[in-house]
Amino acid sequence: MEARDEVSAEDPRIGERPENVRQAMTKLVWIGIWMAYLASPVEDIFGGHHEWPGTLVGAAGLASFVAVYLVLIFQHTSLPLERLRVLAMLAALMAMAVGLALGLGKAWLVLFVYVSVSCGAVLPAKLARFAIPLTTGVLAATGAAIPGAWHALAAELVIPSMLGGFAMVGIRQMARTSRALREARATVAHLAANEERLRLARDLHDLLGHSLSLITLKSELAGRMLPDKPEQAAQQVADIERVSRQALVDVREAVSGFRRPTLDAEVAGARTALTAAGIVGDLAHTTARPGVSPDAEGALAWALREAVTNVVRHSGARRCEVTLTEAGDELCLTVSDDGRGPSGSPGNGLTGLQERLALTGGRLETGPAPRGGFRLRAYVPLAQRAEPEAPTLSM
Repeated sequence: MEARDEVSAEDPRIGERPENVRQAMTKLVWIGIWMAYLASPVEDIFGGHHEWPGTLVGAAGLASFVAVYLVLIFQHTSLPLERLRVLAMLAALMAMAVGLALGLGKAWLVLFVYVSVSCGAVLPAKLARFAIPLTTGVLAATGAAIPGAWHALAAELVIPSMLGGFAMVGIRQMARTSRALREARATVAHLAANEERLRLARDLHDLLGHSLSLITLKSELAGRMLPDKPEQAAQQVADIERVSRQALVDVREAVSGFRRPTLDAEVAGARTALTAAGIVGDLAHTTARPGVSPDAEGALAWALREAVTNVVRHSGARRCEVTLTEAGDELCLTVSDDGRGPSGSPGNGLTGLQERLALTGGRLETGPAPRGGFRLRAYVPLAQRAEPEAPTLSM
């Protein structure tokens, strides 16, 4: 599943500050789309509705309003709240909206919608819940003071002002939640990697501590016995060789995975990892089958570990389903999620997993899930078709 391991560096994440020029341009384009609703003020400026002083004031006022709005939305949606600066910029937007609307007419009332959206985008939720209705109230009062504007306020501006502002409150909260979830997933993955390192360190300590101590002791004895007691020294050297060979076997077993993970243990670990990452996990249909060789079960356990790790780290999924079913004379482990789905070519993790399954006579299938997301299927033969046990790696 490492085919989607990394989110493209060119894609800005919601709620985060752009890291390069392309991300900045992408965010600017998304913000610029909503500038289309300024068509009414633009048409009022260039439609010949005012004398040249009014047109000049309108053009300068609109340019200033847009500049302040863009700086506010572009910078302060992804930075900690700088209360004085943000409130000053919001006050400036409000003042320009009131002044331009009262001075140039009802076409400029749409600026209040942008003020309301700005309040929802940059203010904390508690403060925004007061600022958005206040902005809408100022909109209504200003519209009431403009001849011929009141009849269009409710349908065209008051409701969009309220909905737009509170929609931005929801989007801001979603961005914060998404950022916290990414950090939590990264923490879970980091802790899992650290736990694996600690496990290997513990195994090597337990395996080699006694053997190396014994080798050191016998080496010292052999050194003291030479040259007076060559036969006894030779016996000590023989013991050193035997202990060394056994230590080498133990290290091979630990490094090559001879101590195979069990499917039941990996199911329990997968359930814990998914829960910690906030992903709903359905692992009810993963009971181990009796007709599976130890090597095949170990390969399935590795497949489950790799698949769930990638779901937690890279998929962005909300739900993950794991099933274990018999397909003819094969056993099939299926891991599917509703995340982003596959992208690019398989990474090292999937390649290594495919090789591990091949050693047991199994195979790997990956691709998009039927309802979106990513699906991994690992097949291993049942006992009657199991291949001979794979040799351990030499050192």
